[in-house]
Amino acid sequence: MSLLEQLKERSEGQCELCSSTTNLTTYKVPLGSREGLDGCLLACETCLDQIENPDRTDVNHWRCLNESMWSEHEPVKVIAWRMLSRLKAEGWSQDLLSMMYLEEETLQWAQTTEEGANESDKVIHRDVNGVVLQNGDSVVLIKDLKVKGSSMVAKQGTAVRRISVDRENAAYIEGKVGPTQIAIITKYVKKL
Repeated sequence: MSLLEQLKERSEGQCELCSSTTNLTTYKVPLGSREGLDGCLLACETCLDQIENPDRTDVNHWRCLNESMWSEHEPVKVIAWRMLSRLKAEGWSQDLLSMMYLEEETLQWAQTTEEGANESDKVIHRDVNGVVLQNGDSVVLIKDLKVKGSSMVAKQGTAVRRISVDRENAAYIEGKVGPTQIAIITKYVKKL
């Protein structure tokens, strides 16, 4: 059975966020390490468009989260939390967020996008050219870097895909060079 078929069975053929039954597709929740059914949800075209394009958010559409935030499936809870955080200026959204409970691991997953954080509280990561770096971006090393604690040297020109940013320090990102996960100083990378 394909992932899409499993999701349709799990959700009874409805968007797991707003219950729409049209234009349904698989949505892999970003920045999570979970794969397959545990990392995806079934969403309609309207929800996906607004998740991926915050400037198109229709506040009233997301009142559906009043029900979907209680889902037993972690990916649904994560997206519900992120969207409620995006809409936290709305009174009803704050009320729903205050009622919502997530396990510690699920909450960390939900918070990886810093959705709803105050702009002044966000740590901004920039590459050598001043381009903003975000979780999931790909970068290339602009010089050879010795990896502390090993004899490995990460060569100039090496592409590092799907980086994760250090939420507390703007000077560091993490990514895999070969099989090794390493910390990289942002002034030695250029966004692809």
